[in-house]
Amino acid sequence: MFIGVCRLAIQIPEARSLKDRRRVVKSFKDRVRAKLPVSIAEVGDLEHPGIAYLGLAVVANESGRCNEILSAAVAMARVVPDGILADVRTELVSFGSGGKGIQHGIEASLDDDVYGDFDEDDQR
Repeated sequence: MFIGVCRLAIQIPEARSLKDRRRVVKSFKDRVRAKLPVSIAEVGDLEHPGIAYLGLAVVANESGRCNEILSAAVAMARVVPDGILADVRTELVSFGSGGKGIQHGIEASLDDDVYGDFDEDDQR
């Protein structure tokens, strides 16, 4: 399992108000969500009208797929109307096959037999 994260800094030189910035950011977020399987949110300083920071995250079985999706999002950011892509930072994290390398995950709990014998009647 691989998790790809990306932080984009988009300058919005024509924005004179937060409303101007929100218009550009919302349009970009909507387009990315419609075309790519990512989570995207505005992060960082939310009070400066001239720049927006966006965080993206994607989970995939292969690192190449994470890179492909993040690269597509960056390509979309390069052509944002009324915006200039000022900075890009990405990171890819591997959690081994199927997430088995995650510490304190459900697999670790099941391996330690924390729950003891499970009986379907216990769910009621």
